[in-house]
Amino acid sequence: MSGPVVVGLDGSPASVTAAWWAAREAADRRLPVVLLHSWCTQPLDLPSRQEAHARRDYGEEALGRTSAELLQRHPALSLTTELVRSPAAQVLLERGENASMLVLGSRGHDSVAGFLVGSISLHVLGLAPCPAVAVRAGDPAVEAGRDHPAAADRDEVVVGVQEPGAASDPLLEFAFTEAGAHGARLRAVRALPVCSMTGPAGTDPEAEERTRLAETMAPWRDKFPDVSVAEHVATGTAAHVLLAATAHGCLTVVGRRLHLSQLTWKLGPVAHAALHHVPCPVAVVPHD
Repeated sequence: MSGPVVVGLDGSPASVTAAWWAAREAADRRLPVVLLHSWCTQPLDLPSRQEAHARRDYGEEALGRTSAELLQRHPALSLTTELVRSPAAQVLLERGENASMLVLGSRGHDSVAGFLVGSISLHVLGLAPCPAVAVRAGDPAVEAGRDHPAAADRDEVVVGVQEPGAASDPLLEFAFTEAGAHGARLRAVRALPVCSMTGPAGTDPEAEERTRLAETMAPWRDKFPDVSVAEHVATGTAAHVLLAATAHGCLTVVGRRLHLSQLTWKLGPVAHAALHHVPCPVAVVPHD
């Protein structure tokens, strides 16, 4: 992946935190960053009848302020900005055709209700042709950097492997690349449904599942020999098993099937659970 890291910036705290994450990601992987602001799609707390020129001014100010912050943190970063009139979701999906990833913000919430993911972010996450990452507002490990105490034990890229085999290749390629770029351990997670524990006599479903997962991981271990890998198989629903495995995650990677139609989008229950409850950034990777 050599395309830019494209950030949807609306000026909200969540989108600014997403921009900080994207800048560090791009710097580590030596990729350019594009900050994109749609002046017709702005935060709800702006006056709805605001004049067009004032809305453009707001967008220019948000882009300028955030650009300066990112370049102060990463002076060598290759960064460009785009101020567009078209709806944000439409433009982001278009840019996603040639991007390494799209990065969006999600609003922070309490630990019981989870996190709030806006309608634009959900639309993009459900239709993006490339990996799309949601970063929650207020994530101290993102806002304060890797030296913050909150980041000390977040040293794993966690990937949910729902379908061992070729279908998982896009997720594993993205996850291994991320782990390699950041010196993180990779934790591959596979859920074993409770009903599968009552298999034929003499069989060990959990051992068989571990073997399948190991076979899926083997070529990726060879391709990324410097990445430390942990294979995690547990009994339960896929969402619950994945959430339980993210305690030390700096990034959680989940899959989403590609859709033929660009008019409707769909995220599965595991992706929804991760987006609303995992405290670290979540990457949604499309696959066949």
